[in-house]
Amino acid sequence: MHSQPSPIEGVAKTRPVKSRGRDFRRLATVAVLGVGLMGLGIAEHPSSAIAQLKPGLPASTGSFADIVEQVKPAVVSIQTTNEMPLVSDRRGGGEGPDFEGIPGLPEDHFLNELFKNLPNQQQMRRRPRQAAGSGFIVSPDGYIVTNRHVVDGATKVKVSFDDQEEIDAKIVGTDERTDIALLKIEPKHPLTVVKFAEKTPRVGDWVLAVGNPFGLGGTVTAGIVSALARNIGGPYDYMQIDAAVNHGNSGGPAFNLEGDVVGVNTAIYSPTGGNVGIAFAVPADTVKRVVLQLEKGGSVSRGWLGVKIQSIDDDMAASLGLKEPRGAIISEVLADSPAQAAGLKAEDAILQVNNKKIDDDRDLARTIADLPAKATVDVKIWRDKGERELKVKLGTYPNKDEASDEQSEPEVAQDDSGNVDLKGLGLTVKPGDSEGVVIVEVDPNSDAARKGLKEGDIILKAGGEAVKSPQDVLDAVKTAMGKSDRAVLFHVKKGGEQTVLVAVPLKKG
Repeated sequence: MHSQPSPIEGVAKTRPVKSRGRDFRRLATVAVLGVGLMGLGIAEHPSSAIAQLKPGLPASTGSFADIVEQVKPAVVSIQTTNEMPLVSDRRGGGEGPDFEGIPGLPEDHFLNELFKNLPNQQQMRRRPRQAAGSGFIVSPDGYIVTNRHVVDGATKVKVSFDDQEEIDAKIVGTDERTDIALLKIEPKHPLTVVKFAEKTPRVGDWVLAVGNPFGLGGTVTAGIVSALARNIGGPYDYMQIDAAVNHGNSGGPAFNLEGDVVGVNTAIYSPTGGNVGIAFAVPADTVKRVVLQLEKGGSVSRGWLGVKIQSIDDDMAASLGLKEPRGAIISEVLADSPAQAAGLKAEDAILQVNNKKIDDDRDLARTIADLPAKATVDVKIWRDKGERELKVKLGTYPNKDEASDEQSEPEVAQDDSGNVDLKGLGLTVKPGDSEGVVIVEVDPNSDAARKGLKEGDIILKAGGEAVKSPQDVLDAVKTAMGKSDRAVLFHVKKGGEQTVLVAVPLKKG
C-alpha cells in the first residue's frame, strides 16, 4: 500500500479545501498540510543535517541525465509498517474465560450461540498495514527528510536505496503543521547528500521530481514551476509544479537544474487521486527551518499570540476608520493567552509586528509563527480609530488549529411575532434568548448575505457596543452614519461557537 494522498484536514481522499479566491475541490494530498514555522539561522546548526554539496554539474542542453545521475543516490524509498486495530483471528486458540450465556435466555437460544462463538481477546491479533513514500538524504551520517504522514503511526520504518540496500530508520521528529518529518539511519559509509536551494525558483524554471510512486522505486519526472505562493490552507505558501507526482511520491524532493532541492512534494490536485499535472511542494526555505529544529529537539517550537483573526477588507477598513484594507483584525482573544495578558482586545486591528507591516491574517499568522516562543515583540494596533503600541510576550504554540458620501437611514418594520426588519441592511432580527440579537432572515441579494451572515447567527456587538435588542442594532447603524462611516462592524457568533467580525456596508441615499 502506498502513501495515499489524504485531504488537507486529514479526512479521506477528496475533500474540498477552500482558500482565499479559490476552491480546490479535489485536493488530494501526499501530506496533511500545516502552518507556521520557527526561523533559525543555518549558521547555528551544530551538525551536518543540512550538509552542503556543490554538484558541479556539467551544462546539458537536451537531457537531465547528468543531474539525475548526481542526485538520484540521495533519494530513498521509505516503507513503513503500522499496527492496525485489533481484528478477529478465528484461527487463534484463545484461552480466555468461557462465555456463560445471557441471563434470562435459554441455553440453546440463538443469541447465546452467537456470543459463544465470538473470539475473545486472546483470539484477537493486530493486522499490520504497510505504506510507501519517498525521502532524501541531507547529511552524510544519515539524516533523511520526508513527509510526516508517510511515517505517522509507524511501528517500523525501513529505507531503501537505489541500489536495493535496505536500512532500518528511526523517527527523530515530526511536525504535523507542515507535514515534515526527519528520520535517522546508521549507514556503514558516508552517504551522498543533496542541499536545499538558496534561491527561490522562478515561474517557468525546470524542476525534476524524484521519488517512489506506487512503490516502483527511483522514478524521475520533469516539469516546470507553474506558480509560487499558492494558498492551499494555512498561512504558508506552496510552490506549484507540473512534474508528475503520484501516490508514493510523498516526501520526495523537487530539484532545480543545479541539483538543489527547491521543495518537498506534498500535495496534488486531482479529480481521480492520480496525477493531472498540478502538484504542490513545501518550499525549501520552509523545510530547512523545520529540519533544523527537528534535529535539535525532535519538535518545532512556534510563537503563539492566542487570538482568532480575520483579514480586513474594504468595508471593514471603512468601519474601523482605516485608510486602506491592510492588517489583521482580532475577532476573539483566547483566555489566558499572551494577547490577553498584553491587553489586546477583540476588534483591535494588528498593523505591524516589530518592524514588519502586516498585510493580512495569513501574514500575521506566519510572522508570529516565525518568531521564537517566549520572545517579546512590539505590536502596533489600530483601536478607536487611532494607533497604539503594545509589548507582547509570546507563548509557545500549543500542539493538538475616509470620507464617504451621504447615506440614508435603513427602513425598519416589525411584524406580529416581534421580528424587526432592517431593510437597509437586508436583515430581519429578533432579541436573543440569552445574548445578543438573533438573525431570523437574510436577504440573499444583500451585502449582509455577501458578507456571510446567515439565519441563526447572533449579533453580539454592533459598532463596538453590546446589543440586546434590534433597536440597539439600529442605534449603532445611525451612530455609524452620523460619523460618515461607510460600514458598520458586527461582532457575530456563528454556529453557536465561532465568533467573527463582519463589516456590512451602509446604503447610500
